[in-house]
Order: sequence, then structure tokens, then C-alpha cells
Amino acid sequence: MANQLVGYQDGDSFLYRLSGASKLLFFILVSVACMTTYDTRLIIFIGLLSLYLFKLANIHWHQVSFIVKFIGFFALINVIVVYLFAPEYGEKIYQARTVLWAGWGRFYLTSQELFYLLNLSFKYFCTVPLAVLFLMTTHPSQFASSLNQIGVPYKIAYAVSLTLRYIPDVQEEFYMIRMSQEARGLELSKKAKLIDRIKGNLQIVIPLIFSSLDRIDTASTAMELRRFGKNKKRTWYTYKVFSKQDVMTIVIAILILAISLALFYINHGRFYNPWS
Repeated sequence: MANQLVGYQDGDSFLYRLSGASKLLFFILVSVACMTTYDTRLIIFIGLLSLYLFKLANIHWHQVSFIVKFIGFFALINVIVVYLFAPEYGEKIYQARTVLWAGWGRFYLTSQELFYLLNLSFKYFCTVPLAVLFLMTTHPSQFASSLNQIGVPYKIAYAVSLTLRYIPDVQEEFYMIRMSQEARGLELSKKAKLIDRIKGNLQIVIPLIFSSLDRIDTASTAMELRRFGKNKKRTWYTYKVFSKQDVMTIVIAILILAISLALFYINHGRFYNPWS
């Protein structure tokens, strides 16, 4: 069950030795680069880089399979909705029209529309894996100290740290409740119908949300009783000074962002047009 949890996983690769601040800056800068461009070459490069970083972090498929399937499902829905509302949008972007499927009425498929939809899907698999990678290789306490290190108020940094700590706890509690319900005869596995599984999981999720809110209220009350936030500054047990690897990580992120901005000039816009 521990392998199914999406949260910090202990490891010994260089990604775990990096400062949380450098990994956060890398994630933000590369995500901005990926979201602002539709250059297929850069998007594929960032996607391959994400896969390579997953390999370096020694993160296995069974640890992220649920997240990947979840993202893939919503990416598919997004592509379908975009096509239904604007099946001719690709033609307007690339100023070309190569019909692959005649279809009927206003619904037809061109190479340009298919190329645009593929780029749209690839963008999901560039930014989200980086977020998962950051989440699974950064200890919450070390991340909080790193946020404070780059100028974020320590109250906000500590709130982020508590959020990251609660994510695996809530997941573990959800799995425990679901296993208990299945032991009592409530079928929530793939054997049950989809509607029954949705209803059964909602019966677990809704009480779990309220119990999590109660837990947050208890934690905030305890922190107030201990006069948390009295001083303007605080020290951190997990404080980590920037290393050469951290500087190199930030430089690579800035370089990727600079490339994405340069592609705006090269492509005369956000879109890479192979038909021009």
C-alpha cells in the first residue's frame, strides 16, 4: 500500500540531495516554458527530460501509475472537448488544410488539427510529471526551509510543509478505510460496476474531507498555543545551503526558459508550424 502513496519517498540519488528551493525554481521555470510554448520540439525534449529524471530518482511505474492514468483521462477529455468546440482551430493556427477524415457537417479532421491536439496533450505530460517528481523527492521540512531561504515568509512555508505532510496521510487513511469497507462486503474493486465504485468511494471521501479539516483545526490550535508566529524569523533544523548542483539546476531551468522565449521569435509566435 505504501507504494501507492504519492508523497515523499526516501532515496539517495542526486535529486534527493538538491535543495528544495532549487527544485522548486526548476519546476516553476520549466513549467512556465512548457505552458507558454507550442513548439513540439521543446515540449518533447522536456517530456523526455522528465522521464530521465524519473529514472535518476529511481521512481517506478507502480508508484505513479494512478497519477499517470488520471492525467491521461483528463487529457483525453480535454482533447475531445477542444475538438468538439473548434474542429477547425488547427487550420487557423497553421494556415493550412490537409483533410484526413471528411466526417460529417462541421466535424472533420485535418493534419493541422491533429497536430495541435497532440501538442496540447503533450503539454500535460511535461508539467505534471515534474510536479510529481518534485513532490516525491522533496522532504516537506526541507522544502519549507528552502522556501523561507528564497524569501517566502516562514508562516506560508510552514503551511506548505504541513500540506505536503498531510497528502500521504490522507491517502493512507483513504486506502485503510476502503480496505475495511471491502472486508465488510462492500465491493470497490474493478469487479464492481463503475457507478457503484463511484458511490462507494464518495461515501469514503466526504467523511475523510471533514476529518481532515478537523485535523487541520487541531494542528493550528496546537501551534497557536505554542505561540507559533510570534517572531519575525525562525531557524530551521533542515536548513541547507545551495551547492554547485543547485546552482547548475537553476541555470539549466533558466536556459530552458530562455530557449522557449527565443522560439517565440524564431517561430513568429507560440506555435511551431511545420507547414510554413
